[in-house]
Amino acid sequence: MSSELTHITIDRVGLQRRIDELALISEAPAPVVTRVLFSEADRRGREYVRRAARDAGLTLREDAVGNIFARWVGSEPDLPAVGSGSHTDAIPNAGRYDGVVGVLGAFEALAALKRSGFKPRRSLEVVMFTAEEPTRFGLGCLGSRLMAGTISVEKASSLRDREGRSLDELRAAAGYSGPLESVRLPSGYYHSFVELHIEQGPVLEREGIPIGIVGHIAGPSSYRVKLLGEGGHAGAVLMPERHDAMLAGAEIALAVERAAKSSGSPDTVGTVGVFRIEPGAVNSVPFRAYLEIDLRDSRMDTRTKAFEEIRAAADEVCSRRGIHLEFEEINADPPAPGDQKTIAIAEQVCSELGLKSLRMVSRAYHDSLFMARVSPTTMIFIPCLNGWSHRPEEFSTIEHIASGAEVLAHTMARLSA
Repeated sequence: MSSELTHITIDRVGLQRRIDELALISEAPAPVVTRVLFSEADRRGREYVRRAARDAGLTLREDAVGNIFARWVGSEPDLPAVGSGSHTDAIPNAGRYDGVVGVLGAFEALAALKRSGFKPRRSLEVVMFTAEEPTRFGLGCLGSRLMAGTISVEKASSLRDREGRSLDELRAAAGYSGPLESVRLPSGYYHSFVELHIEQGPVLEREGIPIGIVGHIAGPSSYRVKLLGEGGHAGAVLMPERHDAMLAGAEIALAVERAAKSSGSPDTVGTVGVFRIEPGAVNSVPFRAYLEIDLRDSRMDTRTKAFEEIRAAADEVCSRRGIHLEFEEINADPPAPGDQKTIAIAEQVCSELGLKSLRMVSRAYHDSLFMARVSPTTMIFIPCLNGWSHRPEEFSTIEHIASGAEVLAHTMARLSA
């Protein structure tokens, strides 16, 4: 490691303070963190990110969908930049570290490099991605999808939330204008991209390893299922005559679990995260059910096998129960491999810093899944308590966060050469 980089020091106290301050910007009282896309809390969170970027001495720009870019201009600014970043939106009843570590930790990594006297050749840029979480529209990583061009402008414009509000309506209310076509990054914009993130799983903590280097990101797919049966009085409609939409949905949910368990891949996971019924009265047979299915895997063949089993089960259940079925694909994204050169640099940095690292699969997907379509990409994982995430108890020590930021700083510095 070059001598000019050996004196990088992460400001642990300042970084923890900023994480804690951002956690207080929430739609729910502490310790819960909720920041849904373009909500009032999300808007205040965005302003906090802007201030943090300015405090780090970075140049700001924002695009038409609200992705925030904070750049340290290098000595050769026309070269493709080295990128990092993550998200600050948070699902309901979430914690303070998911995504936030990758944004504020990246700001601190660049600030530490500045304090060390390092001068980048390539520009270094931190991105706060819009809508990594699918809470508003049922589709995750909206900002990075548009940046990578993996979602059409037409599809993005057609998105609606539960209240029927469109993406264009909501972004305009939040102060973002301009054509969505402009969000897509030009070819060669980034030289490489490295995202810092809590693991959201138990492996690093269980193994006592401070750093994970992601070699593969699992591919997500998601589906909407609408079921229409026949309602009626719970006392008057006899069991042989029922067309209960809720029971059909329950069988489909169990089919999701069964297909994921039997796919042949340990990385296949299936979840029914949304299940609503109507009319929702204790004395009424449910006539309508609505489900959203999340299915993901590090392999396309086993994910496809699981999906085909779920789809066949849904057809069979609805035919048998006399239920009308609508089955809609929301997204079906392929897995993404990490870039071997970028991975090797991060692993070498860990070795020279005396930090044990582990090559990992990211079973959760992140904006890096789509940045991998734009440039060579990897992720740096740090441990989180019990593998917990998407809940208020989510926790990572400042020692682990600082180690991740330090590895990120050195990795970005080497990539910028």
